[in-house]
Amino acid sequence: MSRTTADSCPGVLRLHEAADGPLARIRVPGGRLPPAQVQALAQAAHRLGDGNIELTSRGNVQLRRVHNAGALADLLGDAGLLPSRTHERVRNIVASPLSGRIGPHPDIRPLVTALDTGLLDSPQLAGLPGRVLFTLDDGRGDVSALHPDIGIHALGDDRFALVLAGRDSGVRVSTTEAVDTLLAAAHGFLEIGTGQWRLQEIDGGTERLTARLGRSPGTERLEFAEQAGPPIGWLPQNDGLVALGAGVRLGSLSARTAEFLAAIERPILLTPWRSLVITDLDEGPAEQVVRVLAPMGLLFDAGSPWLRITACAGRPGCAKSHTDIRADAAAAVEAGRTTAAATAEADAVPAASIVTAGRQHWSGCDRHCGRPAGPITEVTATPDGYQVVSPID
Repeated sequence: MSRTTADSCPGVLRLHEAADGPLARIRVPGGRLPPAQVQALAQAAHRLGDGNIELTSRGNVQLRRVHNAGALADLLGDAGLLPSRTHERVRNIVASPLSGRIGPHPDIRPLVTALDTGLLDSPQLAGLPGRVLFTLDDGRGDVSALHPDIGIHALGDDRFALVLAGRDSGVRVSTTEAVDTLLAAAHGFLEIGTGQWRLQEIDGGTERLTARLGRSPGTERLEFAEQAGPPIGWLPQNDGLVALGAGVRLGSLSARTAEFLAAIERPILLTPWRSLVITDLDEGPAEQVVRVLAPMGLLFDAGSPWLRITACAGRPGCAKSHTDIRADAAAAVEAGRTTAAATAEADAVPAASIVTAGRQHWSGCDRHCGRPAGPITEVTATPDGYQVVSPID
């Protein structure tokens, strides 16, 4: 499959003209944000955007209604969030958020840094489409299920499975080979592609790329199951400290809440499930963080119905949306209509009549932008109302 248009993924230097104004997307490799960068994002959202920071399904962030692109680039550059003006859109790296802190899995954080450095050091890789996704999974299986174009999945014993087009390619590499193999695969993508945005769009892409790498796949193949949900709540770390997993309602974080996060002075990890993890806390300060931030809207309860709902931008951000999808979804949650017995609606119904449960995605039109992978109830706006389609329909 060849694209007839160039990849139009937004960045900081190339904004997307959304219906409500220019939108900037800021890449955060591995989701890691030190406090100073959290503060910089809060400042950018408050001074130059609409006052909110949107979390994306790749662990990146977006700012809406940007009214001074030059000032935004300067602010983010000073904070280290724009290390390259040529490579800013290709740094799509998602890593297991809890790696190196929680569980017996290998620590893949150094590999994230090495991969990002390798991308920035290669002039050719600035030509990657902004849709190409790299994942580094420490073996717990949380990010390999995100259908990456190019990734690695830890197997233990200093071995990684090479993941291509969302599947185990059968190729196995060592820790010392891992980053070089990912970078070689990225170069190979450019060589075999003819305008495609994703590896899965290239006919025989996995086989052709494996051959170009000079690797012989084995017979073993892993299957990657969808992640049950983001890490939420009290998360004891291996070193005796505590991490706090926090959900963010519909993935939108206010600049004021971000300022409070920065004031904790601990690293923040963004997850690909539009949530975040506050790391490296002593128990006393962790309890205080929950007491302060829960009333501000962060979700520390894994049973919250907000954690089962995602939504597209909707109006006013998207001209194609039939309605303000986020307002309707929020009203349904607050009215308790997203935890009742779900019933599919063949005919369009008004927003106030929707009753559903479980994982669900609300869309302003039939494009279903932002829909998570896996079985999910689809709540889709039409010109005449909403259609509700459950996973079993």
